[in-house]
Amino acid sequence: MGDAGGGFGLALPELRALMELRGSEALLRLQRDLGGVPGLCRRLRTSPTDGLSEAPPELERRRRAFGRNWIPPRRPKSFAALVWEALQDVTLVILEVAALVSLGLSFYAPPGAADEACGQASGGAEDEGEAEAGWIEGAAILLSVACVVLVTASNDWSKERQFRGLQSRLEREQRVAVLRGGHLAQVPVADLVVGDVVQVKYGDLLPADGVLIQGNDLKIDESALTGESDHVRKSLDKDPLLLSGTHVMEGSGRMVVTAVGVNSQSGIIFTLLGAAGDDEDDGKDKKGKPQDGAVDTPQPKGKRQDGAVAMEMQPLKSAEGGDTADGAGTRPRGGTKKEKSVLQAKLTQLAVQIGKAGLAMSAITVIILVLYFVIETFVVQGRPWLAECAPVYVQYWVKFFIIGVTVLVVAVPEGLPLAVTISLAYSVKKMMKDNNLVRHLDACETMGNATAICSDKTGTLTTNRMTVVQAYVGGSHFSRPPAPAALAPPTLDLLAQAIAINSAYTSKILPPEAPGALPRHVGNKTECALLGLALALGRDPEAERAQVPEEHLVKVFTFNSERKSMSTVTRRPEGGYRLFCKGASEMVLRRCTSMLDAAGAPRALGGPEREELVRRVVEPMAAGGLRTLALAFRDFPARPEPPWDDEAAVVGELTCIAIVGIEDPVRPEVPEAIRKCQRAGITVRMVTGDNLDTARAIAAKCGILPAGGGGDWLCLEGKDFNRRIRNDRGEVEQERLDKVWPKLRVLARSSPTDKHTLVKGIIDSTIGDQRQVVAVTGDGTNDGPALKKADVGFAMGIAGTDVAKEASDIILTDDNFSSIVKAVMWGRNVYDSIAKFLQFQLTVNVVAVIVAFTGACITQDSPLKAVQMLWVNLIMDTLASLALATEPPTEALLLRRPYGRDHPLVSGTMLRNILGHAAYQLLVIFTLLFAGEVLFDIDSGRAAPLHAPPSEHFTIIFNTFVLMQLFNELNARKLHGERNVFEGVCANPIFCAIVLGTFAVQVLIVQFGGKPFSCSPLSAEQWLWCLFVGVGELVWGQVLVCVPGGPQCPGPAGGQWSEGSGHADQAELDAAELRRGKVLWVRGLSRIQTQMRVVRAFRSNLGGGPPPLPRPEPPLGLIVGGGGPFGVPPHAELIFGDTRDIPLIDDTDAESEAPPIRAPPPNRNNNHRPPPTARAPPGLFCPPPGRLHSLETSL
Repeated sequence: MGDAGGGFGLALPELRALMELRGSEALLRLQRDLGGVPGLCRRLRTSPTDGLSEAPPELERRRRAFGRNWIPPRRPKSFAALVWEALQDVTLVILEVAALVSLGLSFYAPPGAADEACGQASGGAEDEGEAEAGWIEGAAILLSVACVVLVTASNDWSKERQFRGLQSRLEREQRVAVLRGGHLAQVPVADLVVGDVVQVKYGDLLPADGVLIQGNDLKIDESALTGESDHVRKSLDKDPLLLSGTHVMEGSGRMVVTAVGVNSQSGIIFTLLGAAGDDEDDGKDKKGKPQDGAVDTPQPKGKRQDGAVAMEMQPLKSAEGGDTADGAGTRPRGGTKKEKSVLQAKLTQLAVQIGKAGLAMSAITVIILVLYFVIETFVVQGRPWLAECAPVYVQYWVKFFIIGVTVLVVAVPEGLPLAVTISLAYSVKKMMKDNNLVRHLDACETMGNATAICSDKTGTLTTNRMTVVQAYVGGSHFSRPPAPAALAPPTLDLLAQAIAINSAYTSKILPPEAPGALPRHVGNKTECALLGLALALGRDPEAERAQVPEEHLVKVFTFNSERKSMSTVTRRPEGGYRLFCKGASEMVLRRCTSMLDAAGAPRALGGPEREELVRRVVEPMAAGGLRTLALAFRDFPARPEPPWDDEAAVVGELTCIAIVGIEDPVRPEVPEAIRKCQRAGITVRMVTGDNLDTARAIAAKCGILPAGGGGDWLCLEGKDFNRRIRNDRGEVEQERLDKVWPKLRVLARSSPTDKHTLVKGIIDSTIGDQRQVVAVTGDGTNDGPALKKADVGFAMGIAGTDVAKEASDIILTDDNFSSIVKAVMWGRNVYDSIAKFLQFQLTVNVVAVIVAFTGACITQDSPLKAVQMLWVNLIMDTLASLALATEPPTEALLLRRPYGRDHPLVSGTMLRNILGHAAYQLLVIFTLLFAGEVLFDIDSGRAAPLHAPPSEHFTIIFNTFVLMQLFNELNARKLHGERNVFEGVCANPIFCAIVLGTFAVQVLIVQFGGKPFSCSPLSAEQWLWCLFVGVGELVWGQVLVCVPGGPQCPGPAGGQWSEGSGHADQAELDAAELRRGKVLWVRGLSRIQTQMRVVRAFRSNLGGGPPPLPRPEPPLGLIVGGGGPFGVPPHAELIFGDTRDIPLIDDTDAESEAPPIRAPPPNRNNNHRPPPTARAPPGLFCPPPGRLHSLETSL
């Protein structure tokens, strides 16, 4: 490839050798042989400040010399290979062998003299033509097997194409900031070339090998290549080499690219892995993994660092070896789930059970057929065994074997994985339009069972279009950005410098793309808000940066989740150093010892003044939902030079310049999306780094917290959260955590560790009867652990770092919470689509198996022939899975709670439908089987000889059976007892096309199928009767709806679930229960007084008893007096039973029953008495005679 004589001063082998060195050895080689970074750039003909030119010929020349930034993929499997894999199916292999044996024996005819001796076994041989047509059945079976194999291979091939398209979309999504022609441009990772100058920052995934040109506090996680977990500090004087596939954990900088694609360090490893994988593929059977390797399209380096993405894209990984049975399987980095998804586990169990039952029925069918034939022929008829008749007997036994195998084929749900794959692939494709880029297919289905969502605030719940709307500068609080004249010139200069220099130089405000549009914010949105303030103050941030180029910065403490601040050190023109700091207001103010006054001079800021400042300025801003930041500075003398690595010593004794309030409006669609989540039984929690007041205000605006502030939900800061959940040794205790998370709605000032602890605690909790399924959003590098731990991890496509995206399951391309709700809807639709398919398939399974088994036992033949059953199997598996798995989702899916892990895959309603429709179909088929010849006045097809021609009798049975399945496919579209099975059918053109297409093919098979399909043409009248019975499925479905079938679905359709609904909020928390107990006690006493007043009034009207008690004062007040405790007269005769039997008298009492306070539990004490038999007039409580019970016990 490239060499020194090809226009560059370095050859490709020299660059590879350089990047293989580490530490001081690499630094020595770089300095001694190449002249340091400047010499390297000269040899590569690139500029460290302007980068390469944008001329395409120059870029192409470098690609020819040093290679492209992609790894050649393993070639995808050909269609022939997929056909071969489909042929490996065990049941199909058995059918193929049986068909070949049948085909061979069909050409043998016993000698004429032996015809009579062979008896009924050769009964069909009188018709020479029919005997010669005996080969057709074997050939038809082989043809049917070929059809099934081709359909399966075609589905696998299209599935691979979809995966390749998805991977291509993932590649296009990843871009990198590159200097070309002096301008910063975002280019696809695959377009990188050697010599490019790349900007790297916190959270990036390095897309190629390179050498550091300039760095600010740069720390790299190289564990993906070296296995070392410690972060490696990179600097020009220690270790300047950066390796592809590693993560930027802290800091920022620029590097010059020295190796790309297969020549980079991770590319070399992947090349070796790819070669090893090819060797393994040559020697291993990859049955069941048609998608392996197909996803490995030309792959940019930046996406390949954590293992082949092909592994991540496999559906049902656990069923294919990706996970262990107990869910402890691992996946490549950023990869597979910790345990099987809800649907995976249930489908695996169901498929095994159905397979065992089908195998048993198949074996029993074959045994009964063979025994029946042997006993009938050799015992009942007493025929001797004749050698020349052996082939005829074998033909019968092969026929019986084919019937048994066909029963197995119909019984085994081999279409189940296909239905899951089609449904997931279809959903993934549609979810892309809803801004959900799915990286792991099982995440789509898992999201449908989510019970909790832990969401970020900034950018997810809010618009991430930040603007400074308030400021406190020079002792004055401005309700809008101040005018330049309102600030002292020294303060204005310091504020402009603090904003422009102490931020990532990649954060910029660009002119709008169209007239009248808003300016474009590029980079960090918070920094863009500050840059907007600088522009409003009449200062140009780029001019300030031009005076202090990034490479002249002395030290940068970049922002991270633990630090929650950023500090930058520059040299002052007059000598010495100046540090600028910005960050969370309370944290920065804690380090300030002075503040600029109105004249721009520092004044002392002590503890009381600081607290007053927080109370008067910070808290009101935060309460209004504003994000507060403080900006400060500190000057250092030139000598002695401060210890820059000691952050605690350097970032202290600051002087506060200003406090700003940044508004990030709530997305207009978010409140409604959160209401949908709550109706769907999903608890939404906000986990943010903002302060508590801001988080609480935004949560109230979103609807996470009730607008009126009601309820006993918890809003905690990270330190308070840790104090509650950790013991004296600082260890997290699950028991403590279980007392916090059910009521937790807002976690503010949280670290990534807090988020991970919360997610892990919710998942590991056992306080509910269902395990929680948790979804988490994240955008930062340190969110990776929480994203991996969660059942479904959502990364932000716009604000998210590459590390967060790699750890996620789904990428939100618009960073919008409402897209998560769409993911929930699609996930639930996947689950329901599979349930619909199961409802349809199991009905056919039950009917076909029973018909074949019973027919074999009674008539020594199956009413449904092998080829016909294969056609039914094709309808049932491939076509039905395609029709029912592509049903579009509806909003009604969000009107129920999640199914949960313990919810049976076949619900009570589904079981009612399966058994009910199976009973109808069996009744029809057995009626036709044993009385069809009488009803239609045709010849009976029972006990037909071996090569008898097709009968109208069995053709009517076959046709009726198929038509009943077609109409039952409409019934299968509804799972929860809905009556209108046609609702939304026109919205699914695939379903309509398959049903109509299947009917058309059925007409062709019946009328023109002839001997291969064992069909005889039917008359118009017979067709009408078959259609009439088929339509009866729809009528029978309406009858079945009236039959109770268990719970319709988890939660009332259209019901409004309270914020605390779900198993999570049924946990009994100590503090909450104490408050609730007090309320119930006082309410109970008030209710007793009200009831006694009514009783007295009622008794006085009957002429007995003292006058009624006066109405108590406040409804919850206590009145003492009247001769007994709590104002109860000693002679009162009352029975207090279950509190639910006590009527509500006034409106205040009725209102007090509203959520979130639940009604008191029934009385379970041993003094409870049954209610009186004599009933009082409506609305009144008439006590029977008896002694007064203890109020404490009764309550």
